[in-house]
Amino acid sequence: MNHTSARNFEVPMLKRVGVSQIFLPKRYPTDPSFRSANVDYSEDENLQISAADLQILNDANWYGGADPEAWEVANKNFDLLFFILHQPDVLSQAARYFKGAILWRAYGLDSSQSYGSLARYFKQRGNIEKVGSRFYFGEAYPHLADSEPSYLQTRRVYLPLGIANSVVKDIWRGEKRQIYFVCPSIGFNDYYKKIYQDFCDAFGDLDCVIAGSQPVYVSDPRILGYVTNEQHVENMTQSRVMFYQSQEPNHIHYHPFEAIRTGMPLVFMEGGMLDRLGGEKLPGRCSTIKEARKKIERILGGDDEFTEHVRKTQVVLLESMRTENCEAAWRIGLERIASEVEIRRAEKSLRPMLKKKKKVAVILPVEYRGGSLRGALALAKALLLGSRKWGEEAEIIFAHINADSAYTEDDFQGLHPDISRRSFAWKIISPAEARRAMLYAGHKDWEPASDAYMVPDDNIQQMTDCDLWVFVSDRIRHALLPIRPYVLMVYDYIQRYQDVVSGDANMAFINAARGAEKILVTTDFTGQDALQYAGIEKSKIAHVPMLPPEIKTELLETVAAPSAQEYFVWTTNAAPHKNHRNAAEALRIYYEELGGELGCMVTGVNTEDILNGSYEHHKAISSIFERSAALRKHVSWLGEISDQKYCDLLTRAKFLWHAGLIDNGTFSVIEAASLGVPALSSDYPAMREIDAKYALELTWMDPNSSRNMALQLKYMEGNVKDLRGRLPSKEQLALHSVENMSYSYWSEVRACM
Repeated sequence: MNHTSARNFEVPMLKRVGVSQIFLPKRYPTDPSFRSANVDYSEDENLQISAADLQILNDANWYGGADPEAWEVANKNFDLLFFILHQPDVLSQAARYFKGAILWRAYGLDSSQSYGSLARYFKQRGNIEKVGSRFYFGEAYPHLADSEPSYLQTRRVYLPLGIANSVVKDIWRGEKRQIYFVCPSIGFNDYYKKIYQDFCDAFGDLDCVIAGSQPVYVSDPRILGYVTNEQHVENMTQSRVMFYQSQEPNHIHYHPFEAIRTGMPLVFMEGGMLDRLGGEKLPGRCSTIKEARKKIERILGGDDEFTEHVRKTQVVLLESMRTENCEAAWRIGLERIASEVEIRRAEKSLRPMLKKKKKVAVILPVEYRGGSLRGALALAKALLLGSRKWGEEAEIIFAHINADSAYTEDDFQGLHPDISRRSFAWKIISPAEARRAMLYAGHKDWEPASDAYMVPDDNIQQMTDCDLWVFVSDRIRHALLPIRPYVLMVYDYIQRYQDVVSGDANMAFINAARGAEKILVTTDFTGQDALQYAGIEKSKIAHVPMLPPEIKTELLETVAAPSAQEYFVWTTNAAPHKNHRNAAEALRIYYEELGGELGCMVTGVNTEDILNGSYEHHKAISSIFERSAALRKHVSWLGEISDQKYCDLLTRAKFLWHAGLIDNGTFSVIEAASLGVPALSSDYPAMREIDAKYALELTWMDPNSSRNMALQLKYMEGNVKDLRGRLPSKEQLALHSVENMSYSYWSEVRACM
């Protein structure tokens, strides 16, 4: 109810029929279709709610779909929600969160549209049917639902549109012999542009002014543009006649009634809503434009007898809009809704309180190993522990690709014992199969928009026994069948900075993120990339804390005391953004020019194959190693090693070297700090965020300068003892444990179910 004229009638009407607590939104879209909208705080003082709750309600974006906290406040204080379907989120969110009655306020659409087609366009039929008996189609005119689909017809409730003040003031003077014509948004709206052109063709040679807000400038001196309400009334009292062109059978504007209320003569076309409101036999009604022009010329020419006849008879059009004539229908409609709300409450109180556990699948879409796998296991654990902290324990399923070569049982030792595990294979289905699957799942209006769709086939129910899918990364190469809502954990958008994926694959990744209920990011750096590069809506981006992998106590107990062997650990993988060429050149300078004494132990997935030069981005590093005996002597390529061996290796190391070029940061530096090992890191935004968050006191280097990298390696060699003393304590790091961070994760994920 941000529409001024509608609010001025409907708020008092709600009060007349017994509604005492009314909340009005304080934010509305910056959209030209809201040209008649404004904000009204007057009802706030009547609300019997806390100041904190009111602030949450006022801050919420109800048109775009408010956040879960705002919906909780709404459920606590209100029984009925009125909405218009400007964007799909408002109904999607209401269907998901609001427990009371939900009423789609229908004021009528132009003849090219219907509410059923609007629901189909926004893919909302499923949500309407999910709301079921709590949904109402609140038609402003008693015929609107007649041509709508049955799922809207059966939920119709008639709440007639009226005007707050239907008293004819008769302040019209008509001193300016001109037509007053209202036509907004001419410069960009094709519908109104045609109305304007047709008016100009028919009456352009007569004196006229054209009212209505024009967000885009139109070069016509007759166009008044935006004026205040007072000026609008003054323009009507001065102009000789108003012409209303609409022949829409289901919608009418307010300005014809405003004209009648001032006493201004109204000439209008037949076939529109005014016929239904009593206008069929009025002298101002016209069957053709030729007839309309003739009547307008009579009024402009001073035919007082005809003018008075039009003015005296047209007041009948206000009858159906008068408050007293609308009240009975409103009372019947609201009493029906209130009665059904109470019946549902009574039925609910009699039902046993059996609450089904929510089931969430944490899915690895590709064969991730190493740190990515450990991070996924940590995320699954966070969701389990977080749901327990919320007092709504969920069932968490960890799903991974079922390739025999990808994993062994040992890879999942870090999986929480209360989390079950499944393997799956991606299944590609055709658009026809996709449509059928979505139909069976209750999405009746869904239509395919891609040549192929992916579903995770677990040989059970394609994961449809789960309420939500959480994919750990956006690496989904075809359109994902949205048979269940899904969330993406997006670690980075490396492709923005390096050419690491093809254009088609990149677009598939971005589309997967755009289709998600929410994407989770662990740094502001990635959050900004999601917003600016991937074009994700800001409301869908949730910043969650990084989950460092946990080092098991039993692993620490098996680690021997540091030996006399001195080395540092370079943990990396075979990906292009790991900066191998610059790192190799830095190592060469460190050993050959700076006399570096520490060995370098290289670990990570597929690192044992880097020197083979199998990939184009590995050929440079292979060449550097071939030419340097010092590198071959001091650098050991260990490949992927077990957690226990890595823990042992890192504990004995002088420091950790993170030489990557740019990404979402690495929790290997946190892992090192927890073992009392300092780190030398490339300097880029995500790593700065991690350093500040965990107080790691990282030492920095420029990843684009091999010489600077080498100099910093030499610095680390001589300052290890001092750097160890700056590391955060185990107690400080424990504050960022999976258990402590789990609340934040479940808070974001639960909002998507």
